[in-house]
Amino acid sequence: MHCSRCQSPVPEVAHFCHRCGQDLVSGDERGRRRFAVRPDEPVASFALISSIMPREAGRHPQTYRTAFSITLVVALVAAIFGAMPIAVLIAAFAIPIVYITYLYDVNLWEDAPLAVTGLAFGLTGLVAALFTALWTGLLPLTTTLRGPDGDLLGGPRWGTFLILAILVPVVGEAIRQVGPVLLASRPAFDDLMDGVTFGVVSGVAYACFDTLVRHWALLTGGLVAPQPAQFASLVFLEGFVKPLVMGTATGLAVAEFSGLGKGYDGFTPRYFGGVGLAIGTNVLYATGIYLLGYVGSPNVALPLQVMWGLLILGGLIIRLRTVLQTGLMEGALEAAAKAEQPVDAEQGFCVRCEMPLLPGSAFCSACGVSMRARAKAPVLAAAAATPTAVGDAPPPEPDEGQTVVPVDESDVEEEK
Repeated sequence: MHCSRCQSPVPEVAHFCHRCGQDLVSGDERGRRRFAVRPDEPVASFALISSIMPREAGRHPQTYRTAFSITLVVALVAAIFGAMPIAVLIAAFAIPIVYITYLYDVNLWEDAPLAVTGLAFGLTGLVAALFTALWTGLLPLTTTLRGPDGDLLGGPRWGTFLILAILVPVVGEAIRQVGPVLLASRPAFDDLMDGVTFGVVSGVAYACFDTLVRHWALLTGGLVAPQPAQFASLVFLEGFVKPLVMGTATGLAVAEFSGLGKGYDGFTPRYFGGVGLAIGTNVLYATGIYLLGYVGSPNVALPLQVMWGLLILGGLIIRLRTVLQTGLMEGALEAAAKAEQPVDAEQGFCVRCEMPLLPGSAFCSACGVSMRARAKAPVLAAAAATPTAVGDAPPPEPDEGQTVVPVDESDVEEEK
């Protein structure tokens, strides 16, 4: 398409014209932005498959949607009829198995399946099982924080609350970060969507083994007296809501480690902010689950816990879709920039939003910031040091690590 002000050709994904800075997106279009993975979905929507499995959303998302639905129905039916070993087992492994199948379908492990599966799933699961066994041994808990007769165990206690709602979410998130960060630091896996995917895998692995350890008594206890509302809510919460909350939160944090631009960003303030967001979300989730466990009977408390978890999950999914939208826009702008510049030319990136810059950009196509205003010292000072000013001396070399943003010569002449 072309800019309506200066008629310069601009990529379809550009928000601003890179020549004159014109905003190319109208107010109406901005309010109903389409999700780049699935243009038939808005960005701000609770679409699970296209959010946590973006690489398959455009091909056959219905396959994964059906797989999730079948496993959910089977687990709930088993729970309703009191077959809790089957229900817990299916609930614990349903999402991890479907997600590992997704990794295989998109070949995300780049011919290194053992390394990827081991770091993203196996390592997290093993450490999660050991950690959960440790803290549950120190703080024995029943499934719903109630005694065998269904009575409340006294009421909320500060010691129990600090362990369940503070210590476990903080240490748990640290455990979930290890494998994905190791993978995302490899050149083959430094893409933002790869970071999101590895984070989700790690989150669902932690939730899987945490569920197995915490509900071992149900897993090995055989058939129990049917309690449809209570057991169905428990299975849905532990087997589906919890892994998605943990996986999405961890995926958002690892996405900041991968970052935008060339290579991975690493341990930047944005990454630690993402980890803080993940920890805060899990603390909020655990706090609600703990306190709501003391509301009324189990048939009331568990549905309330499920609704609380779904509310938090909804916010995480929308945030994840916004991050993915940004990453996909980066890829499109980078492809457009490479198509317009020599093969051996170095790619420039915006110093504000880190998006790729088109050759000769006076403005960033993504955020609209002026390149001349943001990079005046390193660029215009060098441009001013022409032969007429300092004889035939060449312009100074940029400092190591300094990004030089290409500037249109006509723009420099205008400023002179």
